[in-house]
Amino acid sequence: MTVHFIGAGPGAPDLVTVRGLRLIERCPVCLFAGSLVPEAVVAAAPPGARVIDTASLTLDEIVQEMSQAHAAGLDVSRVHSGDPSLYGAMAEQMRRLDALGIAYDVTPGVPAYAAAAAALGQELTLPGIAQTVILTRTAMKASAMPPGEDLDTLARSGATLAIHLSIRNIREVVRVLTPHYGADCPVVIVYRATWPDQQILRGRLDGIAAAVRAAKITRTALIFVGRVFAETAFQDSALYDAAHDHLMRNRSTRTRAEAAS
Repeated sequence: MTVHFIGAGPGAPDLVTVRGLRLIERCPVCLFAGSLVPEAVVAAAPPGARVIDTASLTLDEIVQEMSQAHAAGLDVSRVHSGDPSLYGAMAEQMRRLDALGIAYDVTPGVPAYAAAAAALGQELTLPGIAQTVILTRTAMKASAMPPGEDLDTLARSGATLAIHLSIRNIREVVRVLTPHYGADCPVVIVYRATWPDQQILRGRLDGIAAAVRAAKITRTALIFVGRVFAETAFQDSALYDAAHDHLMRNRSTRTRAEAAS
């Protein structure tokens, strides 16, 4: 018996991986985070499967379901939103399963920031503009941020920021980031990326809080901040530059071949 932690992706049912879908299709027990994973994703569970929405359950109750399945020799698909390695509360479940001697594995999923960038048709790293993406959140009612990971410290990098779980803290985000990025820095809010009611707000740090308030967005939104979201005059990547040699395209070898022909 194995508990399969599965990243369901950002919401669209066809963005779950093939591996994840195959596991859901064959596991007789399916536990899914219904507040963020649409039922369409777990509709592939086999007929007669025990399918449980864990949104209202405690950690103890979730592990109890896994333990009962283990005793019955039944595989479990444990379906998380996005990719379970990011803010997935997966580690605490694994710790309990380790203590109980229950086997598990992990199938990654499309993370929310990647789905949001795809919805924007946006590359998060551009030559000469930003080559680093920081995935973070702010401290509200959830766990406190560790020392050195506060938004003010991270903002000193100037990197592209993908700020999770913080839309209700947008005024504080603006206050902290403005001295580092400038009031005119582009901001993009992506609400429920890939869901039917997906919404995208574009603005600047000095106006985005008002736009969020007007749109009445209070949860399930990602905050992107960075110059990449407005820059069009970036330099081309060296990857496809004709003057740039690399392992798969050696200019010297190519020149000799052309001369020989």
